[in-house]
Amino acid sequence: MSRIDYRGLAALDAVIEFGSFDKAAAAMSITQSAVSQRLRMLENSAGELLVVRSQPPVPTDAGQRLIAHYRQVRLLESALTLRPGEADVRPEIAIAVNADSAATWLQEAVTPLMSRGDCMLHIRLDDQDHTLSMLREGRVFGCVTSETAQVPGTTATPLGAMRYFCVATPTFAARWFPDGMTAQAVQHAPVMTFDRKDMLQSRFIAQHTGYSGRYPHHALSSSDGYVRFVEAGFGYGMLPIQQCGQQLREGNLIDLAPGKWLDVTLIWHMWDIQTPFTRALSDNLIATARKYLL
Repeated sequence: MSRIDYRGLAALDAVIEFGSFDKAAAAMSITQSAVSQRLRMLENSAGELLVVRSQPPVPTDAGQRLIAHYRQVRLLESALTLRPGEADVRPEIAIAVNADSAATWLQEAVTPLMSRGDCMLHIRLDDQDHTLSMLREGRVFGCVTSETAQVPGTTATPLGAMRYFCVATPTFAARWFPDGMTAQAVQHAPVMTFDRKDMLQSRFIAQHTGYSGRYPHHALSSSDGYVRFVEAGFGYGMLPIQQCGQQLREGNLIDLAPGKWLDVTLIWHMWDIQTPFTRALSDNLIATARKYLL
């Protein structure tokens, strides 16, 4: 592709962002046929397929690389075109974080940026072991992740460790763990998980009891809801100290494996895009995380 067609890139990005050609057309205030035509011209220029026409449309590897480029260019351009009072050109920055960070320290980190309303922040949640893929694909500017892999064109900054304890209510523990957290007990006691990507429970159970087989579990993809369900005695689970410290001190929850915990090291990865907003976001996020993490 000798020259990039940014009208075509805009159509490509909109189709993937909104999940269909008709929604992309509505967002761009053009017809669906115009979206299709711009995308075909872009594919002809690139010499390869950029979008798999499925439901929803899925970008090919080449299409994802072009989307990443387009979003980075938009972020850089927003710093040049911003004018006081021009809400339509306010920059949009997307980041990916794990749910437990979002439920604990993230709000303090983004408050200076979001309270002024000069920048629109899009926060996407995923497991800390998987957020880096969003950065690699160009879907976000930065991510909080536990992965240490380097992505070309990005900077990685250690934030600290989030410490998790295996906890339950005293009543739950008395019923399901009368002899403590043993390999036999975990095969029968229901545990709370976040979703199918959540491996904290499996890692801790294997580390503490040596058991690595199947176990009964509930799933709830809400960090705050997860805490409430554990507090209600529906299951035991892994909670960061920021979410269970007070309950442990008050005796509403108990530590099922005293002296044992699981530390998850978190890292801030960001594209090397320097604008006033990306610098402010990154600086605030790093400072706040280091204030609360180990």
